[in-house]
Amino acid sequence: MSDEAPPRWHAETLAVRAGYDPSEAANAAKPPIYMSSTFAYASARQAKDIHEAYFDGTGPEVGRTAHIYARLGHPNLDMVETRLAALDGAEAAAVFNSGMATHSAIALAHLRPGDSMVFSRPIYGGTNGLYTGLMPDFGVHHATFTDGCDRDDVMAAVDRALALGPLRLILIESPANPTAAIVDVAMIVAIADAIGARGGARPLVVIDNTLLGPLMQRPIALGVDLCMTSLTKYCGGHSDLLAGGVSGRAALVGPLRLLRTTLGSHLDPYTSWLLLRSMETVHLRAERAMENARRVAEFLRAHPKVAEITYLGFLADGTRERAVYDRQCSAAGSTFSFAVKGGEAEAFRFLDALRLLRFAVSLGGSETLITHPATTTHYALQPQERIAGGITDATLRLSVGIEHVDDLIADLSRALDAI
Repeated sequence: MSDEAPPRWHAETLAVRAGYDPSEAANAAKPPIYMSSTFAYASARQAKDIHEAYFDGTGPEVGRTAHIYARLGHPNLDMVETRLAALDGAEAAAVFNSGMATHSAIALAHLRPGDSMVFSRPIYGGTNGLYTGLMPDFGVHHATFTDGCDRDDVMAAVDRALALGPLRLILIESPANPTAAIVDVAMIVAIADAIGARGGARPLVVIDNTLLGPLMQRPIALGVDLCMTSLTKYCGGHSDLLAGGVSGRAALVGPLRLLRTTLGSHLDPYTSWLLLRSMETVHLRAERAMENARRVAEFLRAHPKVAEITYLGFLADGTRERAVYDRQCSAAGSTFSFAVKGGEAEAFRFLDALRLLRFAVSLGGSETLITHPATTTHYALQPQERIAGGITDATLRLSVGIEHVDDLIADLSRALDAI
C-alpha cells in the first residue's frame, strides 16, 4: 500500500504518516532504526552514480534513495526530513544535530566577507552570539530592529546594513524568544522583494519558527525563503533530544545538506527515529499545553505581584501586533514571558520557591519549564542588547507543559507569595 500523502492531508495526519512507507522496510508498521555508518554498493558503476547524484545532482541515481555514509545521509534522516518538509509545506528540508547547527549552516552558506545581514530583536541568545560574535570575525556586518510591525523601524535597520555592505540575509524570530514579540512576515518579505527590485540582489528571508512551529504558523506559505525550527523543542517535545531543521525550496536546501556533510552536523539515526516518534504526537501535546498556558496566563495577569505579561492571546484589538497575529498565527502557543514586580532579587526568590515547575533552560517539553533569561539563555548579551529586546532583571520565561493546570497555578501562587 502506497504511503504517498494526498495533497489535502492535514498537518496532524502528516505528522504521523509522512516520510515512511512500510513497504520499504519489510512492512514494519513503524520505522526501524538503521544503525549503520556505511552502506554497501551493488556495483562499482552504481557507486560512481550515487556519488555523482549526491555531489553533482546528475545521473541515473538522482531521485533514488541510495546512501553512501551516514554523515552524508541515512534512511532515518530521509524520513524526518520528508516529514518536516510536509509539515512546513515546503519542497525540501535539511535536519541537523541542533538548532544552532542549523542557524550556523544557514549563515555559512549564504554570507561572505563584506556582506551584511539584518535580524530582529529580541532573538535567542545563541543566534545573537552567532551574528554579533562569530560572523563579524568573518567580515560579516549586521544591523537590528526591535519593532517587527513597524516598517520604518525595519527599513532603518535595512539602510544601516546596506551602508555596510550588500544585504544578503534578513533573519526574523517570530514569535520571539523570550517575549513572544511578533514580526510581520509578509512585510519583511515585501521589503526583501523591494530591495531586489531596486537592482541589487534580493536578500533571503529566514524565520526562526520555533515558538509556534509548523502547526500554529506556516511561514513558507507567507513567502519566507527558509523556515528554521529548533526541533529540540515542541517537535521533540520531551527534553531528551537535540535537533534542528530548515525547510524551503529544494534549490536552497540542497547546498545546506552539502555543507552539513563538510561540517559533520547531521542528525544520527537513533535521534532521527526518536524525533519521528515524537512528531506523531506534537499536535496533542501542543493543544494541551496551549489550553494550560491560557489558564496560567489569565492567573498571572490578574496577580498583584506580576508587573507585565507577553502572552500573545492578550494582544489588544486594534493594534498592529494584533492584526499581524490574526493574519499569520492560528494560535498563541504556550511559551511567553512575564515580569514580577521588582528586579533580580524578587525573581530569584520566586524561582527558588517553586516546587513543581522546573527551573531550566529550553522550552516546548511535556514538563513546564521556567527560566530567568537575563542570567541564563540571554546571559551573554550586553545589557543594552537585553533591554532593547524587552528583557529586564524581572523577566521570566515560562514554557507551559501538559501537567494538570490546577497544580501549575497552585505552584505559581505559592512562589509569588514568597516575593
